Amino acid sequence: MAITTANDTKLRAWWSRKQGLDGSMAGKSAPQVLSHAGWARSVGGVGPYLTLFARAGIARAAADTAVAALEIAELPSARGCTYVLPAEDFALGLTVGGGNNGDLRTAEKLGAAPGEIENLCKSLVAALNGRALDPDGLRAALGDRVRDFGAEGRKRGMVTTLPVALGMLQTAGEIRRIPTNGRLDQQRYRYVRWQPNPLANAPSRTDAFEALARRFFAWIGPATFEDFRVFSGLGANAAKDAMAPLDLQPLAPGDGLLLLPEDREAWSGFEPPSDPQYVLVSSLDALFALRRDPRDPPSHAIVDRGRLIGHWEFDVETESIAWSASVDADAELRGAVARTEAYVRDQLGDARSFSLDSPQSRAPRVAALRAAQPRP
Repeated sequence: MAITTANDTKLRAWWSRKQGLDGSMAGKSAPQVLSHAGWARSVGGVGPYLTLFARAGIARAAADTAVAALEIAELPSARGCTYVLPAEDFALGLTVGGGNNGDLRTAEKLGAAPGEIENLCKSLVAALNGRALDPDGLRAALGDRVRDFGAEGRKRGMVTTLPVALGMLQTAGEIRRIPTNGRLDQQRYRYVRWQPNPLANAPSRTDAFEALARRFFAWIGPATFEDFRVFSGLGANAAKDAMAPLDLQPLAPGDGLLLLPEDREAWSGFEPPSDPQYVLVSSLDALFALRRDPRDPPSHAIVDRGRLIGHWEFDVETESIAWSASVDADAELRGAVARTEAYVRDQLGDARSFSLDSPQSRAPRVAALRAAQPRP
């Protein structure tokens, strides 16, 4: 991050406030949280659930209900990565996530011409008419229309043409995936037709990236040009074009941190809270991920008014949180840990950071946190 003239304590507390980690979002719905704080990064872990719980105390069942009702959904969006978005941003997310033909080019190098993939897409959409199918069901329905790339494909990380078609159709808004068991912290899906297509009234890519820039700086501004460029996946010139209509202002002359004009007055009058605001968040929480903070936590994080003060992991064997902090473990901090511990234990069952995370793989991190954990 560029050097800033802003007071670090004020800046981090402001980011926490912008992110809704100050208690201001209590009682809000899942779509409201995601609209206010930003899209929740989804990699088969508990990040989306923790995003909603940390800000608004939303139970897992309520989040799952929002998914089932299509109030929120996991979609390919910025940089082609998957995020959980509110319904009002479905078209925007798909638009800014499109345009990456890397998989199509790889498939062509492996022998599948674009026309073959196009025909597979048509057959796949037809196979989903009136029903939902998982990948095994789709392979059975499509038969030899799915090409197996053999050993060479496995080397390149592309086993068949099916994932290429699924990716293209999701980006095009023709189909969407739904969690097999209704949960966001796993990566097993069925696929259904998406009707009406959310891209029917989609913005142009130029307008979409301008809208994305405006949302980004509302979620986490002040932020740097590089913060937005990395989040959006745009090149330098395209990122500048997207940001230009926003009339962003530096916090001070020459400062690398940029602020929306409508936030200037609130920033000037903002005073950091004097009392702690302890919150346990995901390692992929937007508080860190949107800013590409060089101190992205190696484990889930404990924050206080935007400042990283500790780490935590869930110990499945003992059904408890292993944690450590750089501050005294007072009653408020222990209470925040206990609330999240109960949520994970009773509603999630585990707190994987990503799909390949497991109790076994995180055992060394749990042991290290146990060794540093404050005693009762």
